[in-house]
Amino acid sequence: MTATEDTPVIRLQQVTKRFGREIALDQVSLEVSRGTVFALLGENGAGKTTMIRVLLGLTDADAGRAEVLGLDSRRQGLQIRQRVGYVAERPTLYDWMTVDEVGWFAAGFFSDGFLPRYRQLAAQFKLPASKKIKDLSKGMRAKVALALALGHDPELLVLDEPTSGLDALVRREFLESMVERAAGGKTVFLSSHQIHEVERVADVVAILRHGKLLLVERLDQLKGEIQELTVTLAEGAAQPPEVAGEILRQARRARQWQLLVRRGEPADIAAVQNHESVAEVEVRTPNLEEIFAAYMQISPGEAAEAEEDAETVGAKE
Repeated sequence: MTATEDTPVIRLQQVTKRFGREIALDQVSLEVSRGTVFALLGENGAGKTTMIRVLLGLTDADAGRAEVLGLDSRRQGLQIRQRVGYVAERPTLYDWMTVDEVGWFAAGFFSDGFLPRYRQLAAQFKLPASKKIKDLSKGMRAKVALALALGHDPELLVLDEPTSGLDALVRREFLESMVERAAGGKTVFLSSHQIHEVERVADVVAILRHGKLLLVERLDQLKGEIQELTVTLAEGAAQPPEVAGEILRQARRARQWQLLVRRGEPADIAAVQNHESVAEVEVRTPNLEEIFAAYMQISPGEAAEAEEDAETVGAKE
């Protein structure tokens, strides 16, 4: 298949991967468009790293098809890895090499511009060129891995927990550079537990739970459709009114009832505010971490419905 500007940078079609009796990925389908920061969210064991390894041809799916930059992940993994920048959660580096020697070694696999760019990034990250990898802190090792991944200015940057071990300033600079890459037409695929950081940079988010994809949505659209309602019931009111829309989460304490509602229309919220059993309604937009937590708590039946919606949206991205 020949990649064009309209070809998704990443495409998964009904991908399933098992490890013994455990299903790491369960018929996952999604597409990632060029020039976006795509964030994959999920708890530990959700299948995020497995998805990345399937995409890069480091492990084969049991069923379905995975493509990166128009290349088949099963058959063309080496070509994919030559064109993609990848930072693993626990990057493997040659401990006996120095920071500069690692860059010189990696330069043999890429074009002539790799080494100068790597050295520029290493200096920017304040990495001591003559220090051996084994003597570096966890944060400095992470910076070496980032510099290596960016050295050939890849079309696609795949990051598995990339800011782990980085100090706050470098983390902020790095994340801002991801936005700049997307603005320049490059693509970033980011898997992270740092949801508050993801919220600052992501264009599109996907939520994976127990190998199933719950949603794939533009972040601005997702946040625009979800509101938190804090309903205070009037004195003597026994039951709160019905609330239209998709209830992602609800909790009640004494006279207060808190709900996370998706696709609730202004008229529906006004109806709650004007209901005789309601004394007051506070409305606010929740952050991504609160939305993520709500989706982690939905029932298996609701998760299956959400997965169907995710596949539909992913096909449109």
